[in-house]
Amino acid sequence: MNNSLVVTVLASGVLYGTPLLYAALGELLAERSGVLNLGVEGMMLVGAVMGFWAVQRLPSASAVVLAIHAFLVVTLRANQIVSGLALTIFAGAAGLSSYLGNDLNLTGAPARHQFQEVFPKSLQDLPVIGPMVFGQSILVYASWVCVVLVALYLTRTRTGLNVRAVGESPAAADAMGVNVTAYRYAHTLVGGAFAGIGGAAFSLSITPQWADGLTGGAGWIAIALVIFAFWRPTLCLVGAYFFGAFTALPFALQGHGVTVAPELFQTLPYVATILALVLVSSRAARLRFGAPAALGLPYVREER
Repeated sequence: MNNSLVVTVLASGVLYGTPLLYAALGELLAERSGVLNLGVEGMMLVGAVMGFWAVQRLPSASAVVLAIHAFLVVTLRANQIVSGLALTIFAGAAGLSSYLGNDLNLTGAPARHQFQEVFPKSLQDLPVIGPMVFGQSILVYASWVCVVLVALYLTRTRTGLNVRAVGESPAAADAMGVNVTAYRYAHTLVGGAFAGIGGAAFSLSITPQWADGLTGGAGWIAIALVIFAFWRPTLCLVGAYFFGAFTALPFALQGHGVTVAPELFQTLPYVATILALVLVSSRAARLRFGAPAALGLPYVREER
């Protein structure tokens, strides 16, 4: 039963969806504060190469690079879309991550340490739920905890409510004494750290090695995923596993003797991103889908 196509796709969907979930949670936190970050793909690639090089540094690598984006869009009030795209080019497959990977001679070398399944084989062999629930690494279980923590943080804590206020009406939040700049900086950097962990999940769990373009557009899917999830952490989890199942489907079909053109699935990140951007292209659409009202808009105290 555990070798059936459905179980294989579902279990692999959890595995492939975990990096998307981390990246989506990070993007959600940034967007809740009003900052749109289109540089998630670049951050995931930097996290993947730095996580492969030194596990203990995987969260901070992307956060440091993303500080550039925060400085441009929060302090200098640059266009968030242009800054995010520039950051992806700078840190992406043709930029910083590729340079670091080649300079450190990481390409093609297997990972000395990688995340393995936590539970014993007896639990992994349980029908259906065995491979789906017990056949995963610590990264998967940690992502479930993060979903709960982010959801509680945004809805049950004063700081989380302040974040939502900053994303909805920064002028009103400022009038209440909330430091809009500090909140946007902090949550943009935390978002970068989450994206870095998502990238490291590729190089230390899914494919335990480093190669240029390892994430394969996962960052773009994460951006679209936040929109499809209506800016809700719990729906990010469902959506991440849905996209993860799509990623795993061609491999599962090949394992069952069915040949599928991989190009059809490789276009998914770009189709999903285009669709998501079209859906929220107008202010009315963003509000209808539950987007923060001030998403993508710089805040200047003197202009309130």
